[in-house]
Amino acid sequence: MTSKPRHADGYDFAQVDRVKSTCLYLATKLGDLMPDLVVIGGLVPSLLIDQQSLPTGSSTHVGTMDLDLGLAFAMVDDERYQDVVDRLRAAGFEPDKNDAGGATRQRWRIASPPVTVDFLIEPAGDSEAKAGKLFPLTKDWAAIIAPGLHLAFDNNHAIKLTGKTIMGESATREIRVCGAGAFVVLKSLALRIRGENKDAYALFYMLRNYQDGISSVAAELKPLLGDEIAKRALDYLREDFETTNSIGPRRVAEFLFGQPDDITQADAVGFVKELLVASGL
Repeated sequence: MTSKPRHADGYDFAQVDRVKSTCLYLATKLGDLMPDLVVIGGLVPSLLIDQQSLPTGSSTHVGTMDLDLGLAFAMVDDERYQDVVDRLRAAGFEPDKNDAGGATRQRWRIASPPVTVDFLIEPAGDSEAKAGKLFPLTKDWAAIIAPGLHLAFDNNHAIKLTGKTIMGESATREIRVCGAGAFVVLKSLALRIRGENKDAYALFYMLRNYQDGISSVAAELKPLLGDEIAKRALDYLREDFETTNSIGPRRVAEFLFGQPDDITQADAVGFVKELLVASGL
C-alpha cells in the first residue's frame, strides 16, 4: 500500500484514467448491484466537472490514486454484500496488502500498475464516533465507516462512463456519483476527522469549478441541511475556513504549492463564506 501524496505535484495525471477505467470495469461486473453503490472521494470532481470547460484560470483536477465506493446499508440488511465480494474475486480483484504484507479487507486491487478500490459504509448510530473503523461484511471483506455517506444516496448524479475498461474492453455504463452538496458535507467531515491537505483542496476545487459556481453547489446542499450530520459538517466548514490563516485555506495552499499563498487562501475563505450565505447559513 502506497501512502497518498501530501502535495499536488505528487499525483500522476494518468492514474485518474486508470481509476476511471477500473470504475467502468466494476460497473460491467457488478451490473444490477450498481444502484446500491455510489462513487465518492477523489474521482468525484473529475466526473462532475467537465475538465475541458473549466473557468478561466482554473487548473485540471489533480486526480486520485484510488476509487472510493460507498455501499448502501440496505445491502447488509438484504445480505447482498456476498454477491459483491463474489463478483469482485471473479473479476480479478483481491485484497490489497498493507505495509506489513497483510491483507486489507476494506481495500481491494486489480491490475499492474495496481488500482485500488476502497469500500465505505455508514451503519446506524453515531457513525462520526466510529469514523475510519472497519465494518465487517464477510470473513475477508470489510468497509470503512464513513459518517454522512447516506447523503450521497440522497444527492447524486447519474453519469455515463464511456471508454476502455482496465482490461481494455470498450464499454458504456451509467454510474451514480456523489452530488456537489453531499460532497461538501463528506469532505468537511473528512477534513475535521483526518485533516488531510487534499480534503481541503477538494472542497476548494468543487466550490470554485462546479457548474455555475457557488449557487449550483448551494442548490444541492440546501435540501440536505435538515439532516443533523449535514448541519454539523457545515459548522466544521465554517470554523475550518473562518480566516485566511485557518487550517482549511492554509492546507489548500499547502497542497497546491507546498507553502502558504495569500491569494489562494483568501479565495478559499471567500468561497466558503459565499456558500454559507447562499445556503441560508
